[in-house]
Formats: sequence, structure tokens, C-alpha cells
Amino acid sequence: MSNNSHKRDFASNARLPGISALAAGIGLLSTLAAFVLLSLIHLFTNLFFFGAFSFADRSPATNTLGAGVIAIPVVGGLIVGMMARFGSEKIRGHGIPEAIEAILFGKSRMSPKVAVLKPLSSGVVIGSGGPFGAEGPIIMTGGALGSLIAQCVKVTSAERKTLLVAGATAGMTAVFGTPVAAVLLAVELLLFEWRPRSFLPVALACAVAGVARAMFFGTEPLFALQTAPPTAISLFSCVIAGLLSGALASGLSAGLYKTEDLFHKLPLHWMWWPAIGGLAVGIGGFIEPRALGVGYDVIGDLLHQHIALQVAVAILAVKAVIWVIALGSGTSGGVLAPLLMLGAGLGTVLGHVLPGNDPALWPLVCMAATLGATLGAPLTAIVFAFGLTHDSNALLPLLAATLVAHGFATVVMKRSIMTEKIARRGYHIYREYGVDPLERHYVDEVMTQHVDTIDGALCVRDALAGYFGATQKRRAYPVVRADGGVPGMPGVIGIIDRAMLDAVRDAVRDGATPHTLDTPLADVLKDHKLTVALPDETCRLVATRLAVHGLERLPVVADHHSMQLLGIVSRSDLVKPSIAHFEEEHTRERFRRLSFAASKKHFPPVRNTHG
Repeated sequence: MSNNSHKRDFASNARLPGISALAAGIGLLSTLAAFVLLSLIHLFTNLFFFGAFSFADRSPATNTLGAGVIAIPVVGGLIVGMMARFGSEKIRGHGIPEAIEAILFGKSRMSPKVAVLKPLSSGVVIGSGGPFGAEGPIIMTGGALGSLIAQCVKVTSAERKTLLVAGATAGMTAVFGTPVAAVLLAVELLLFEWRPRSFLPVALACAVAGVARAMFFGTEPLFALQTAPPTAISLFSCVIAGLLSGALASGLSAGLYKTEDLFHKLPLHWMWWPAIGGLAVGIGGFIEPRALGVGYDVIGDLLHQHIALQVAVAILAVKAVIWVIALGSGTSGGVLAPLLMLGAGLGTVLGHVLPGNDPALWPLVCMAATLGATLGAPLTAIVFAFGLTHDSNALLPLLAATLVAHGFATVVMKRSIMTEKIARRGYHIYREYGVDPLERHYVDEVMTQHVDTIDGALCVRDALAGYFGATQKRRAYPVVRADGGVPGMPGVIGIIDRAMLDAVRDAVRDGATPHTLDTPLADVLKDHKLTVALPDETCRLVATRLAVHGLERLPVVADHHSMQLLGIVSRSDLVKPSIAHFEEEHTRERFRRLSFAASKKHFPPVRNTHG
């Protein structure tokens, strides 16, 4: 029986407790940042629409400005345009793509300007009537806080990414009170890995934020709701709702980026674009005031069937238009709340048509399905909808509709609303990920165990003649010392190849080295640092080591003290797990045939390899 004691389900990480402690502290700070952001939104809403210095939560829809309301979003757009132009361009957009870009292409480094200007600019935009939510800005702000703290301590880029995501998702938890959905958002959209080293600190930060949120916002769900248990016919209706939600998500994404393209064609500096978008918001707000601002009150009314169908359609039509135009202008704001409202509006319409269950189910189902399809994060959307309402009866319909919408969007759309912006900046993000075949296998599974070696006492001349002449069998040979300590397991001191020996011979001829052709190989190798592999290391780790040092092969040793040679691992050996993975993905097999004939026949497996 082979010794598998060194093989683990997950990689060990001694730094996990320290990173988790930092993440917990970041969770508290992000909760405070969320409170500050929402307070700024309330403050600017009161200043812009009511002329009062107040932090009271008031809807801009109750303003009495008349046609003067058109100018308010324009002023907000001008302010934010100047903040982006003279402060930091990173505050433009809805936050999550910028966080992803920093994670994947910026070593998770974010500037202090973003941490200050993002909530301030979002407060101005949303407070002046911008049809956005606070979640995108707080994800960016919390992420910036996590990144800044990580930049003040000695951590790796991977650990800095974990702390950035911890701050981002803790901020989302603080705004919505949905810690589990925030953790899933990290897994589906931000971390790009599934490892305890990142998952556990992020989950801890969200848990801390969930507890701390109660001090600022209470413990009640944002949109408490209770629907009737689902029926068979309602599950069938969920398929229709999912398809239509997927179509809505695709249409909104396409419309947003077509609008963004139109703004890029304007003969104006982008600093002025938010003001133009603000003009559209102002006109829309004059036509339908309830389309202004975050709109949590509208979402709640849609979920509880408190808005008549005709009024709901009017609100949502205006909301969709002004949201697409405003976000396409490059202003600062989030996408989650608008998507929730638009999805809930679709559900309100479908509630009058779809059979099965009570009509209150469909705004919730379409809300989650639209969100999941747009973000490309279905599990996040399902749990998010449950966290907002605590409606356990809706879980099965949420699952059915959201997965159908997600499937529709993955077929129709090349990229999600989150990754399209990054792709337009020249970066490609591949959202699918699985266990790397090189992570699943260890060196002792792929290494060559029986290798030819050269005694370190052999001189350069004899090594060239005996091992690298016309009868050369190997490209390189491990060089071992005679005092290996264990019979059959000599200690390795290096790897020699023809190029190295030719270099020594040329240096001897030119007088550029103290060595001669009679110098033992052991003395030649003293000038070369030996890099080795251990049998219990993963193939991924060794492949990285080969790439970093520019090597073709490594000797495998029992430990760094004895340097007892166990074998050799080369780049070609590391291909073996990939070959097995290729066969799993592309070799089609059938071991049985269903036969309805009277006599039974045995058929051999049918194999068909594609690719």
C-alpha cells in the first residue's frame, strides 16, 4: 500500500489565523463605511431636493420642485464629473468591475483616493436623484479599505486579494443584511478560486459585518415577505419567468453598452458625460418622480403588490431608460438595486398572466432571476432574494427561475454586465474554473523513479566522453555524491547537461575559469544553486518552480537535509495529469445499450474521442 499520509483535501496555511483576524477588523470598518455612505445619500438627498441639512431618510419622489427637478441630477453629474477628472477616474462606473480589475490585473492594490471619493461621489449622484443602488459603491469602498489595510502589512498579492474581497463583501452585508449571499458573491464573482485560505477570512468578515449591522440598521429583513408554498404548475411557470428574466437581463446589458458607445462618440471630454446623463435622469424624474434615487420603497411596494399595474409599468419604463443612460455616461452608482426593481417590475406584469401560486411570488422570482442572469452569479441571486425577504417558501421557485435565466444568459451573452466593461479595456476574464489537474496530483505520482546518475567524483573530460558523446541516452543527468547515507539512495548535488559541460570546456580553452577538464563535477556544480522538488509537493507547485527558475527538470529528494535522490521530475512528466484530464473531458464512452428485443446481447464499451 502506498503512503498517502502527505496528501490533504486542502492546502495547509499557517497564515490563515492572522489573515482572518485582519478580515474581521476590515468587516467592522466596512460596516462603518456602509453607514457613512447611506448617511451621505440621505444628506445629499435632503440638500438637493429639500434644501435641508438632515440625515433623515426621505424619498426624492416627495419633492415639490416641479420642473426644477430636472436641474438637480445635472448638478450632481457636474460635481461627480469634476471629482473623477481631478480626483480619481477609478470612481466612475458601478464599482464591481473596477474591483474585479484591481483583483485580477492590479495585484489588488487600490488607492486611498478611491476609498474617500467613491462613497462621496456616489452620495452626490444618488442624492441628486441618480437611479442607482448603494451596493456597487460600498463594494468598491469596502474593497478599497481592505486593500489599503493589506498594503500596510506584509502580505502576498493573494492575501491582499482576500482582504480586498473581505472588505467588499462585508460592505454589501452591511447594506442589505445578507451575509451568506455576500459570501457567495465572493465565490462566484470576486475571488476566482475556492480555497479555505480566502473563503474563510471573507466569510468571517461577512459574519462580523452581519452582527455589526444590527447596531446601525437593525435586524429585520429589508423586504419581509411570505408567499404560499409552490405548486407543480407554479414551477412550470418559473421556467417562463426565467426565460423572460434572462431576456430582460440580456437586453439591459446590451442597451447599457450601446449607450456607453454613443457617449464615446460625443465630441466632449468624459468629464461632462455624467451631466448629460443627469439631464436624462432629471427629465425622467419630472415625468415619474418615483424612478429617482435608490428606490427601495418602490421595490418593497412591488413585492407587496401595492402598486397598480399601469403605474408600475410607467415607473419601470422610466427607471430602465434613465438607469441605462446614466450608467452609460460613466457616473458613479450601483446596479443591484435597479436590477432588483426592474426584475420585480417584470414579475408584477407576469403576476397577472402566469398560472400557479399567488401573484406576490413573481416579483420576487423575476427579481432574483434578472439579477442572477445579469451578474452571472445565480447562487448569489437566489440566496440574496431569500436574505432580503426571509421567504422560505420561495426557495424552490427562486432556484428554478434563476437557473433558467442564467442558462439563457450564458447562451445568448458572451460576457456579463460585469466583465464586459473590463473586456473593453483589453482584458479577458474567463469565469469558469475548476480544480487544476496539477493541483490534484503529487510529484511522487508522476516522477521518473529509475534514473541514471553520474558520480560527482567523475571529471569533466570523462563525463563528456562517457555520457554526452555519440551514445548519449539522456538530456541531463543528476550528479550524486558517494556518501549518500542510504544504499540505493545517493545524495544529489546537482544536474548536469551538455550545455553546462560545453560552457566549462569553452571557458577552460579561453582561460576564463579556474577549472580544468580534469576538475570533478562536484567542484563544477559548487558554482550552481541546486533547486529540488519533494515527493509530497503538488505538480502545480513544481511546475511554477520550473517556470520561475527557467528549468526543464528537477531532482526529487527525500528531504532538504539528506538530499537523498528519489527520482527526477521534468516538464514532460507534468503533462501526464493534463492528458488524463483531457480524456475525461473529450472521450465519450458507452458501456451499455438499452435493448427492447427479446434476446439480450452483450456489447463492448463504445469509445469516441473528439478533439
